[in-house]
Amino acid sequence: MSALNALNRLGFEPPEFQPGHVWLAGAGPGGLGCLTLGVLAALGMADSVVYDALVDPDVLKAAPQARHHYVGKRAGRPSASQDDINRLLVEEAKAGRRVLRLKGGDPNMFGRGGEEAFVLARAGIPFRFLPGITSAVGALADAGIPATMRGVNKAIVFATGHAAGTADDLDWAALARTGQPIVVYMGMHRLALIVEALTAGGLAAATPAALIMDATTERERILVADLGSLAAEADAQGFGSPAIIVVGGIVALREQLR
Repeated sequence: MSALNALNRLGFEPPEFQPGHVWLAGAGPGGLGCLTLGVLAALGMADSVVYDALVDPDVLKAAPQARHHYVGKRAGRPSASQDDINRLLVEEAKAGRRVLRLKGGDPNMFGRGGEEAFVLARAGIPFRFLPGITSAVGALADAGIPATMRGVNKAIVFATGHAAGTADDLDWAALARTGQPIVVYMGMHRLALIVEALTAGGLAAATPAALIMDATTERERILVADLGSLAAEADAQGFGSPAIIVVGGIVALREQLR
């Protein structure tokens, strides 16, 4: 009841969600407490919710009036193609529905929000972005790791590990040379390759590192190790996706703060 009273005191007025519009929204890292007021209001107004694998199904309880379309993409499993998702968004909007495209984290942080926005723009469909707590920042906070700390880092690098070991790979050596913490999304299936590339690029095997799995949820698990042993420890302890990889001095602050 206290939460409802606080919301009433805010007098929050969301923008009007008009028929035929698509809102590209972020549901945060996973925990219901990470939903923004804007996204919660949009759930209550939507006619159609198109949601990803990383969205907690309990979130959909806030949209009982809407059609629910699951389009989750998970590595190694049968998944909806991006073309199918784009087509669904356009069809639902052209049918006059209020369409909420709901993604884990933030729609524009490795979430293909921009790609979908371009599809909507070319189809003449009005859209807006509703930001969410991006998974890296939310996961770090929940794990007790400050994303930035005076005297430890002056920047932080967000990267995707999706293409590690392929022709489209990042220059991991260049990232290693920055000396700044690196947070890797979608890298668990290529963890050993990423560790090898970072150490080959100059990061010491003793560099503090961590994995945060199912961040901000009741299933959250955290593994802290040095970079050199991270992949082996992950295998031994059964860590997998969804998880983020954190490498750098900020990881060591967790134990100090505890």
